[in-house]
Amino acid sequence: MIRLSVPLRQALSRLTLPVMMVFSLGCVLIGRADQNFSSHLSAALDDILAPAYMLVSGPIRAAEHGTGEIGRLFSLSEENAQLRAQNAKLLQWREVAMALEAQNNELKASLHYMPSPAPEFSTGEVVADLGGVYARSVLVMVPPTHGNPQDLMGAVALDGRGLAGRVVDVGSRSARVLLITDINSRVPVAIGAKGSPALMAGNNSPDPSLLYWSPSQPPAEGAIVLTSAEGGAFPPGLPVGVVHYNRQNQPVVLPLADLDRLRLLRLFSYPHNLPNLTPIPQTRPEAAPAKAHSRKP
Repeated sequence: MIRLSVPLRQALSRLTLPVMMVFSLGCVLIGRADQNFSSHLSAALDDILAPAYMLVSGPIRAAEHGTGEIGRLFSLSEENAQLRAQNAKLLQWREVAMALEAQNNELKASLHYMPSPAPEFSTGEVVADLGGVYARSVLVMVPPTHGNPQDLMGAVALDGRGLAGRVVDVGSRSARVLLITDINSRVPVAIGAKGSPALMAGNNSPDPSLLYWSPSQPPAEGAIVLTSAEGGAFPPGLPVGVVHYNRQNQPVVLPLADLDRLRLLRLFSYPHNLPNLTPIPQTRPEAAPAKAHSRKP
């Protein structure tokens, strides 16, 4: 072990702050000269830190899974009875579904229906919740078998329930997903059975706001909210959430996706996605909800 003299240690401690200030100033100047420097640096850091995030989160999830398994041992008999009853109901519904499928195929054949091509998708594991430029975003590991990771730019992210967000940054092994609750998120939506157009805007709170809905057709409490093809950023018909009026009598969306407990995300690359529609970061407020365009009468 090398021992440094007291004067040398004092000199090194005095030089630490100036050296860090010079390094920071150099990074700022490089960022001003090259506008893409910060995004490239962020993507490179995500690629480096993603395996570390996975290693740290693995034991925690294993412990949670083990605790849950022990608790389930005490209710196996009751769960088995419930599963048998559900299985019997599912068998009945299976017959109904098969009959409806046959009828649907006949109707499609009579109308010369041409189904839209199925989008390509990749399943990735959420390894970290990130802050920084975006208040609500997550880091997803990209499988190495996916091909060119840059093809995921602008991909739509869904969990098992509904829309979670959109890919806004891609590295060689990771992708950053901007969640629908972030203040930079804007999603064209259709409300209810009539598909009334509106805009869902994130506000850094758990419930995004609804903007620019028609005053003659205010959103109804509990109405389903689906994505709209307006603008070409999202495909139509993806489940987003349901309408709810908050204490200020403003309509918000209760997301179907469990954004607080994301584990796996499917990244769908639709043919009409526009990768260049990356949201511009805004100043992050303290979770201040956005105001709706009009009030419920």
